[in-house]
Amino acid sequence: MPIDPQARAYLDRMAELGLRPTDQLTPGEARRQAEEGAAILFGPKEDVASVRDIEVAGVPGRLYEPGGQSDLPMLVYFHGGGWVIGSLDTHDGACRAIANRAGCRVAAAGYRLAPEHRFPAAVEDCWAVTRWASGQSPAVAAAGDSAGGNLAAVVAIRARDAGLPLALQALVYPVLDCSFETGSYRSRADGYGLTLAGMRYFWDHYMGGADPAHPEASPLRAASLEGVAPALVVVYEHDPLRDEGVAYAGRLRESGVPVSLSEYEGMIHGFLRMAALIDRTQDVLDEVAAAVRGGLFEGRAAPGAARRG
Repeated sequence: MPIDPQARAYLDRMAELGLRPTDQLTPGEARRQAEEGAAILFGPKEDVASVRDIEVAGVPGRLYEPGGQSDLPMLVYFHGGGWVIGSLDTHDGACRAIANRAGCRVAAAGYRLAPEHRFPAAVEDCWAVTRWASGQSPAVAAAGDSAGGNLAAVVAIRARDAGLPLALQALVYPVLDCSFETGSYRSRADGYGLTLAGMRYFWDHYMGGADPAHPEASPLRAASLEGVAPALVVVYEHDPLRDEGVAYAGRLRESGVPVSLSEYEGMIHGFLRMAALIDRTQDVLDEVAAAVRGGLFEGRAAPGAARRG
């Protein structure tokens, strides 16, 4: 279907502003641009009873505790940004909303960024925070958007291999494979926000010559997904990453993993962080929170395949 009118208005406004695309910026410039735009994109943020910065095994983080309760189940959250940009601050609004709506604690991980810290530094940091969370709570889930969804998927595989139980993995428009040959890459290479050139930029900075087909970089290529945590996979129609998310959900299902695949028609990559501009951001936040709440509090596996208009 056509691009959602509010998403179209956002893309048109970006074109009018003439901002240089990410792949034409240095990592430092790209980070500054993301930080400066984050508050404008998300708008007013929800109050949470307790929000405090923490450090886990040398990894900076931020802990959100709704109701001020320190004994609630915990979600570990990994921000997006192509492993190069993004921070605890760019995703603060989303983490606050999920904590309140899921009724759980959220531990956001400020993992090391590329190219200063290339693969697998981000994986190691996210895994360290997940292991810490497992010692702090009776139930733990993992979630992330874009590159953060990639890290959540990798952490879920590590958790299975380590015998660390995860209640859920929630993957929002995740990066799951290094191939640029999918139909969604071919049809959405440019003009939809995230571009093919931008993804090449992110992958090049992240891998730095390492093999991008490594299963901890491209979890779609993992030898087996059997026994990983139940999953919610959210994809957007006008997103170059759409097809790899659909393929990953298919592999999970074939491996006997309970999975819900939810597609937002008419939507573009990144709108989880655009609550001030796109009304349907609230639908995504609600859906992720509901899945997290079900996994953490009710032991409920992800429901069957879903489709959202």
